[in-house]
Amino acid sequence: MTTVNSRTSRATTLDWRDIKFGDEVTPLEIPVTATVIVAGAIASRDFMPVHHDPEFARKQGSPNIFMNILTTNGLCVRFLTDWAGPETMVTKLAIRLGVPAFPNDPLRFTGSVTGKSEGADGEGLVDIAFRGTNSLGDHVSGTATISLLEDRIVA
Repeated sequence: MTTVNSRTSRATTLDWRDIKFGDEVTPLEIPVTATVIVAGAIASRDFMPVHHDPEFARKQGSPNIFMNILTTNGLCVRFLTDWAGPETMVTKLAIRLGVPAFPNDPLRFTGSVTGKSEGADGEGLVDIAFRGTNSLGDHVSGTATISLLEDRIVA
């Protein structure tokens, strides 16, 4: 199970009108443990041994097991929705993997608002650029568009 350091999940969804270009997304640090890596692989039905068998991973040239892309993808969504609130929808997500995420090396997510627009029917859209880093560098970088409640932008 992952835990949040320095912040908790937002109880209410952000108001689109209050978000500005350049706003920082509240940082999130996620401890990466062997349990998190293995549980993420199992949950996403990724049974490749490099995600749960340290000896197999070493034979493949890796120093340890490492996180799979679907777990990374889920953590990116968590970073965005924990910041924006429970009624947020991630409508677009584009990520690029970098360095591996190994056990006992936390991921630190940061990001900022890069755009804001009104979609169809008054939907509030927010564009965000973000990255998740560990001691080796950027584990993941990406962009996302989130959708906030329509009634949040109606005057």
